Amino acid sequence: MSGAIWVVGIGPGSLDYMTPAARQVIETADVILGYKTYLRLIESLVPKTPREASGMRKEVERVGRAVDLAKEGKRVAVISSGDAGIYGMAGLVYEVLRQRDESEIAVQVIPGISALNAAASLLGAPLMTDFAVVSLSDQLVPLDEILSRLTAAAQADFVLCLYNPKGMRRTLPFERCCEILLQQRAPDTPVGIVRAAYRDGQRVEIVTLAELPGADVDMLTIVLVGNSRTAVHRGKLVTARGYADKYKLDGAG
Repeated sequence: MSGAIWVVGIGPGSLDYMTPAARQVIETADVILGYKTYLRLIESLVPKTPREASGMRKEVERVGRAVDLAKEGKRVAVISSGDAGIYGMAGLVYEVLRQRDESEIAVQVIPGISALNAAASLLGAPLMTDFAVVSLSDQLVPLDEILSRLTAAAQADFVLCLYNPKGMRRTLPFERCCEILLQQRAPDTPVGIVRAAYRDGQRVEIVTLAELPGADVDMLTIVLVGNSRTAVHRGKLVTARGYADKYKLDGAG
């Protein structure tokens, strides 16, 4: 008898920002699988439930193990930080099931607060108009393709959210990204940098685009680059949606 796989977004890290649905699924699972760092974030939840941790770049093996456990009748929770459907494990679960021609295993994706949402809330209100999200990790996507997408989004005046900006040895994508952005936008464009949102060691700062190449960023950092409507107000990053063009904002009612 086949079990089930729940692909769970656990949110940015703090249990206060995990959805009740995600928590309920984790509490009723027979086994929990995940990247070891993410499992540590939920170690206080159902500590007696078996957990299987694996490292970075072991995602395919992790999903394969989840499928095998589900085929044994287990209810398996595969966790991702943030939202499981945004650079998370949801897509890979479906890919592996299709490749293995497994049609009897039930799958449900449980959404979570993404790193994008978490970073935006800490910065103020930067995502009030159209925005684009680009990962600078070239592990799975060729760098030329990443830079092409980034250029198009920058030219279109999207607010930009950058995931995985820089690794310990992977610095070229970030360097090229900064070059492209400085070609397309004013050097005083405000940029928000959030590291470890809602986790221990959280850091939030606002810099200019000219300062971005020298900023301290890593794989735990989300970078939000403002567009032509973005400004800094009361220490927060705010992108005007356009209300001031149609309404009187300084009156009551």
